[in-house]
Amino acid sequence: MKNSQHTLSLLVCNRPGALIRIALVFTRRAFNIDSLVVSESKDPRYSRMNIVATGEAKTLHLMLNQLNKLIDVVHAKDYSGSDVIQKELALLKVNCNSENRTEILQIADAFKCRNVDISDNTMTFQITGKSSKIDAVRKMFQPYQVLEIVRTGKILMARGDEETA
Repeated sequence: MKNSQHTLSLLVCNRPGALIRIALVFTRRAFNIDSLVVSESKDPRYSRMNIVATGEAKTLHLMLNQLNKLIDVVHAKDYSGSDVIQKELALLKVNCNSENRTEILQIADAFKCRNVDISDNTMTFQITGKSSKIDAVRKMFQPYQVLEIVRTGKILMARGDEETA
């Protein structure tokens, strides 16, 4: 069977050990967690987890059932293929010198990157948007030597009046 990427959102209780119990469900179903973002929800007793994981689509339903049975999980939902707001943040440090600085700034401007640090030999940019945009920026900066990249992982929110799971 072919593995595919799935985007999940969970509302979980803020309890010690909740993350490990949730991660074990992914492990038992042979899913790899590619991205994990945990943040406080509007109620401080709960947190929202946005998880991007790779695994077999046929076992996703079983995994969601297991997640929803955990005492720590209020609810879990698969948003793969749904029309939701998805964003990611990245910091990207690129090698630069006085000869290529203008070219690097033009690329950054085209992608609406924000310059957050500059030195004699490097420039660091903040990029926000879809994961595909961050991948494209990284590819464009590759000829100049990307020295470092740090990504937050994907966050998502349901559109309109719908509350995110």
